[in-house]
Amino acid sequence: MPSALEFTDVVVRREGRNIIDHVTWEVNDDQRWVILGPNGAGKTTLLQLAYTLMHPTGGSVAVLGETLGRTDVFEVRPRIGFASSAMARRIPRDETVLNTVLTAAYSVLGRWNERYEDLDERRARRVLGEWRLEHLADRSFGTLSDGEQKRVQIARAVMTDPELLLLDEPTASLDLGSREELLALLSGYASSPTTPAMVMVTHHVEEIPVGFTHVLLVRDGSVVAAGPIAETLTSETLTAAFNMPIKLTSEDGRYAARATI
Repeated sequence: MPSALEFTDVVVRREGRNIIDHVTWEVNDDQRWVILGPNGAGKTTLLQLAYTLMHPTGGSVAVLGETLGRTDVFEVRPRIGFASSAMARRIPRDETVLNTVLTAAYSVLGRWNERYEDLDERRARRVLGEWRLEHLADRSFGTLSDGEQKRVQIARAVMTDPELLLLDEPTASLDLGSREELLALLSGYASSPTTPAMVMVTHHVEEIPVGFTHVLLVRDGSVVAAGPIAETLTSETLTAAFNMPIKLTSEDGRYAARATI
């Protein structure tokens, strides 16, 4: 099975400290990974490497078959869908929802003088429908609720049919209803055979969508455990990752965790 991501003995060193510490990890085309770990574990840094926003200090990172440092990242990046709160802050508040998604075709934020074909607009409107956003097409991005903005970010990320989709805490700060709506949409998307490889960062097992296949648990920049989620996500591995006794339970493909102190 082809690899969408391949990290080999990867180190990222900042201010004399390894924030990513000799990580070896592979994501295949048919896999949907969740990265779990405490604050400061290196989760977002792993995603930034995957999106070619930084290069490793040591080791090698291959993204969609291209090795960082040996390829033009500006040719690789359009093949990747990426959604994060940091990117959302760069979206003009007065941009319409339709244009926020449509401009992904040119990898720009904020419509200016680009020319779009009818095919682009039809594709954007279809994606809005898939993420339950069609009724918001003419609304300004800045007027949306947190849940709506999160869905617009993901719709924008999938607009170009990426070969790899990266999601940085897509359900963070959402209320219960908005979280469950988004998780249901992500579950449906993850379960489709045409969906690209996916990697999602989260802090909470409750936010793992049904249909995700693998988990990477990290602590202090190192891998605690990695593999198929049903085998790898356990009370023991969570205890090791968060450095406190944790009990994991599951029901109908969803997980819950609590400390047993």
